[in-house]
Amino acid sequence: MLKAMNKQVVAGPAGGLETIVVAAQGEARGIAVICHPNPLQGGTNTNKVVQTAAKALSQLGYVCYCPNLRGVGDSEGQHDFGLGEVEDVIAVVEHARGEQGDLPLALAGFSFGGFVAARTRARIEADKLLLMGVAVGKYEIPTPEVPADTLLIHGEEDEVIPLSAVMDWARPQGLPVVVFPGAGHFFHGRLVQLAQTIQRCW
Repeated sequence: MLKAMNKQVVAGPAGGLETIVVAAQGEARGIAVICHPNPLQGGTNTNKVVQTAAKALSQLGYVCYCPNLRGVGDSEGQHDFGLGEVEDVIAVVEHARGEQGDLPLALAGFSFGGFVAARTRARIEADKLLLMGVAVGKYEIPTPEVPADTLLIHGEEDEVIPLSAVMDWARPQGLPVVVFPGAGHFFHGRLVQLAQTIQRCW
């Protein structure tokens, strides 16, 4: 777990959302909301990829909010396969802006969380979007197009979301994809490199 973090309960549309908040290192220059992987497969806000992204972004001056979305951990409500979760993220964004002011906003997510972040970006304005192992082609709701400057990171040997599926989604949009050779879905053994890549490409 990260230093300089605390837990809050954010009021969401389906009830309270258990949220880890990681303070910015130095002066805050942005807000990041980072979404966790599929809770039906054990995904929560303590996931190592989520926490790695939070650490990397906090070092860049972002105050990072990592919610457990509805039905996960001590968050209220029921899992909604990426529909209601978008409303949860919007509630966390509004809460964060109430605490931090109108700082630049980054949305981020890993796997299912990337799917949720992309769908949230289709609903609200954000300055940055970070998608790691994004779950394209896994849900009946299509993953929307995203801004051209989206940072899209994927493992070459992802066993959950094949790289080919991500390329098929990125290709029509002309989206660059940062590929980690030999990496699987969870970036095992590559988390330091993941943090460095986020910071370098941000």
